Amino acid sequence: MLIGAGLKRSEHKKAEILAAARDIFLKEGYADAGMEAVARAAGVSTATLYAYFPSKAELFRTVVVDSVRTMAQPVRESAKAGGDARARLTALSRAYAEFFATPATRAMFRMVTAERRRFEGVADHFLGAARESLGGAAIQVVQELKASGELKVDKPSWAAGQLMGMLDHATLVLGLSAGDEVQPDRPVTQIAEDAVETFLARYGPG
Repeated sequence: MLIGAGLKRSEHKKAEILAAARDIFLKEGYADAGMEAVARAAGVSTATLYAYFPSKAELFRTVVVDSVRTMAQPVRESAKAGGDARARLTALSRAYAEFFATPATRAMFRMVTAERRRFEGVADHFLGAARESLGGAAIQVVQELKASGELKVDKPSWAAGQLMGMLDHATLVLGLSAGDEVQPDRPVTQIAEDAVETFLARYGPG
């Protein structure tokens, strides 16, 4: 029991450090983020921080890998939604659009891109994992709706890419060009529903 409790405390402390580090990296950028500042924000000593993460580079890598796993979870979960084609595609599209309308998501994409020269492998992992999580969820839904006869699709991956493309422009691209905090003129839910209607007009059975 004591060992288990110690491990839980250790994992909890690690999670607190990662959350603090992510906030500071996103706010300050890699170069200007200090390990001392991370330690203060996480409520630990600098020695404790270095015990978990021996270098700032290792901390950065872990933050990026952990972020893409946790931030995309709502999109992956949306692929499990029930209902007809419109309901399932809408659940997916809302989760996807909300993901890219979130300032922290945009800031993470911006930071990883900015640090690509320094952390090429990390950037490749981040973008690859994002494609796998987000694109994989969309392809799964389209494939299942094709199998049930609710969509007429030759290449599910292409069709899924078209759906995501309609959402990207109004959410992620807007944020990267106008600022992480800038939101679309239309509600994200409306953007998602309009994209689904356009998608069904092209690929619906009828």
